[in-house]
Amino acid sequence: MPNKIGYYGEWGGAFIPEVLHETFREFNQAFGAVRHDPTFWAEYCDLMSTYSCRPTPLTHAENMSKKLGGAQIFIKREDLNHTGAHKANNVMGQGLLVRRMGKKRVIAETGAGQHGVATATMAAKFGFACTIYMGEEDVNRQRPNVFWMEKLGAEVVPVTSGSKTLKDAINAAFRDWVTNMDSTHYVMGTVCGPHPFPELVAWFQSIIGIEARKQIVTQFGKAPSRVYACVGGGSNAMGIFQGFLDQPAVELVGVEAGGDGLTTGRHAARLAATDASAGVAQGYKTMFLQDSDGQMQDTHSVAAGLDYVGVSPILVDLWQQGRVRFEAATDREVMAALDETVKNEGIIPALESSHAFVQAYKEAGQLKPDEAIIINMSGRGDKDIFTIANAFQDPSWKRFIIEKGKEYAAQK
Repeated sequence: MPNKIGYYGEWGGAFIPEVLHETFREFNQAFGAVRHDPTFWAEYCDLMSTYSCRPTPLTHAENMSKKLGGAQIFIKREDLNHTGAHKANNVMGQGLLVRRMGKKRVIAETGAGQHGVATATMAAKFGFACTIYMGEEDVNRQRPNVFWMEKLGAEVVPVTSGSKTLKDAINAAFRDWVTNMDSTHYVMGTVCGPHPFPELVAWFQSIIGIEARKQIVTQFGKAPSRVYACVGGGSNAMGIFQGFLDQPAVELVGVEAGGDGLTTGRHAARLAATDASAGVAQGYKTMFLQDSDGQMQDTHSVAAGLDYVGVSPILVDLWQQGRVRFEAATDREVMAALDETVKNEGIIPALESSHAFVQAYKEAGQLKPDEAIIINMSGRGDKDIFTIANAFQDPSWKRFIIEKGKEYAAQK
C-alpha cells in the first residue's frame, strides 16, 4: 500500500494532463470500491481458477539443486498460467474492473508481447474492442505473439517513434487514452505509471506470492532463504515478493537486464547499476535511465520485456529501504542459464525469467542443503523461439526459416 495517496516513499504519484483528471477520478473510485470488497477478490480468484490455471505449481528443480549443490531450488511456474505468463493475473482482474466500470474498449502497451496476448485474450472473453501498442522492434522479434494478438481480434499498432520499444508503446497508449477516455480503459501491464496503476497491478499480482508462501511451507516445511525474480517494470517481482515482505529473514532479489554489460551502456539496469537517476515521466516519479537533460536513453536486452527505461516506484522504495537487493544478468549469462534449465529440468523459461535463473544459480551454492530458494518463472520461452534459435546459431532452425520463406514467396 502507498504511504500517502499514490506515493511509496518519495516515488510514484500521478503526473497526468488535466484532460485525464476526471478519468482518473472515476478510475480511482472504481478501484477503491473493489479494493475493499471481499466479494470482488473472491470473484477474481474463482475466475483465475476456472479460466486460467491457478494455483500454479511450485516445482522442485531436483537436478539443478544436485548439480549446483547448496540450496534446494524451487520454481514458481507462472509459465503454466493461461497465455503462458504472469500477465494474465493482472489483465483478468482489470477485465472484471472494466466490466464494472461499463467501458467497451481496452488498450494496452506490450514489450515481449505476453501482456498484449493476455489483454487480447481478456478482451475476447469479455467482449471488449482491443488495441495493442507495441514498439516496431518488439513487433519484429516477437512475431508469434503478434500473430496471436491479431487472431484474438486485437488491432496491433507498431510504434515507430523513439527507440521503437516498450517506453514508446506506453507513450502511444497514453495518447490514445486521452483521445478516447470516455469509452476506453488503459490496461497498464506493469507496476508503473500514475496512481493507482502500481497499487492495482501489484494487488492482482499478489496472488503469486500468496500461493508461493503456502506452497513452500507445504512442500519444504519452512520459508525460503531467498526469492528471485526478473525485473522490467516489476509486476512479476512484486507479485511474488508480496508473499514474503513481512518475513525479514527471506531475502528478496530482483534481477535486471545487464545486456552487453553494465559498462557498455547497452543494458536496462536501473537499480543494479549507477546509470539511473530520479525523474518524472509517463505519469509518475521513479528512477529512469536518462541523460543529464532528462532525455530517456536507449536500452538493450535480449529479452524484449526487460528493456524498459524505468522501474516500479514500489520497488525503488523497497530498494532504498534495503528490503530488495538488485543484480543484473548479461545476455550471454541468460542464454547459458536457459540452456542449463532446459537440458537439466525439461523446463523452458522465457528470456525474461531466465535473468532470475542466472542469479539464483550463481548464489545457490552459498546456501546449505536444508535451505530453499524460489525462482519466479514469469513466463515460458515459446515466444522467444526466434531469438533463442538465432542466439544459439541453430543450423537446422536457420534452414527451416529459409525454406519456409521460399514457400511463402512461391505462394505469392
